Amino acid sequence: MKIYVLRHGETALNAKGVMQGWLDEPLNQNGRALAALTGQGMKGIRFDCCISSPLNRSRETVEIILRESGNGIPVTLDDRIREINFGDLEGKTFAEMGEAGHLFYTDPFRLAGFPGGESIRDLCGRTQAFLRELIAKDDGKTYLIGTHGCATRAMLNFLYSDPSDYWQGHAPYNCSVNIVEAEGGVPRLTAVDKVYYDPALIVDHYRRERDRKETGFSA
Repeated sequence: MKIYVLRHGETALNAKGVMQGWLDEPLNQNGRALAALTGQGMKGIRFDCCISSPLNRSRETVEIILRESGNGIPVTLDDRIREINFGDLEGKTFAEMGEAGHLFYTDPFRLAGFPGGESIRDLCGRTQAFLRELIAKDDGKTYLIGTHGCATRAMLNFLYSDPSDYWQGHAPYNCSVNIVEAEGGVPRLTAVDKVYYDPALIVDHYRRERDRKETGFSA
């Protein structure tokens, strides 16, 4: 079986460096354009099933990709693959997060959890339960999974060669794809943060806001 794990397209809050979490923000114009380009780049891939986070930015992204790639299949929603809940810090910029923001970028496993929200370990638990359940089906099908940046890293953490490096150098780019192939219930990661559009269009929002915070600029 083959599993395409996709991060959603850009939103206005992404562009502003705001912590979205469970805030239900739609895609912006650029996000829809990236999703369309990604779908066009994925023509020829025949998806048997599509599962998305229920948050609008993820659901809208997979719907565009399915349309543009010529896959007329329904979208199933699963709460386990929604983004991390930032609790009281949702709607804040990265620069406003203080020590929690520093740990989120540098050593997220040390972060006990966001006040009123979740920890990285909580996120790993629910997203990996989803992926392991899917892999156990061993049904030979091809899946498109629509999710989020932090949730992607949590879901795939156990497949990285160094799971202690949570971000693997950076957050997944908007509309980037990680591919998991599995046979006999044994998964392996065969593509990391692949984009199906011109790489010149990539904007690393996480790195940009982290650098602004470290140099004292607000988002």
